Amino acid sequence: SNSGKVVVMGMGKSGHIGNKIAATLASTGTSAFFVHPGEAAHGDLGMISAGDIVIAISNSGESHEILSLFPVLKRLNIKIISMTGKPESNMAKLADLHLQITVPQEACPLGLAPTSSTTATLVMGDALAVALLQARGFSAEDFALSHPGGALGRKLLLKLSDIMHFGNALPKV
Repeated sequence: SNSGKVVVMGMGKSGHIGNKIAATLASTGTSAFFVHPGEAAHGDLGMISAGDIVIAISNSGESHEILSLFPVLKRLNIKIISMTGKPESNMAKLADLHLQITVPQEACPLGLAPTSSTTATLVMGDALAVALLQARGFSAEDFALSHPGGALGRKLLLKLSDIMHFGNALPKV
């Protein structure tokens, strides 16, 4: 029931996933955008307003670039939701709400490259988007209005009168 925007942030692969989460939220009726934490520390915090909610993503929950923003966000009374794989992390402890995305191991044979953890994060983001669109009663018609260039948008929005010619506009043979 929040009237503010959802601001998603993350570093590295978490940032890439965060960007997709913000895009999915926006395309399903939740006002959302991505802010890079490095840029936020150099002026882009100005895009965040009272009433907004920040979703901070970090598998380790210790991303310095994000943690350094927490005091300012708290001072602005911004609610913070952390999404981490470590419930004992600083981000999890300092956030107003923590969403745990722990995975037993990465799919990478070296156990290093973010693979399983990024998938878990993406799944959580999609689950949030679906929960919000259901809570809002977001319809296929609503979806079409934000996707006028896609097949669904054309199917639901395009009317014969939009493309039909009348009177002097009729082709003459």
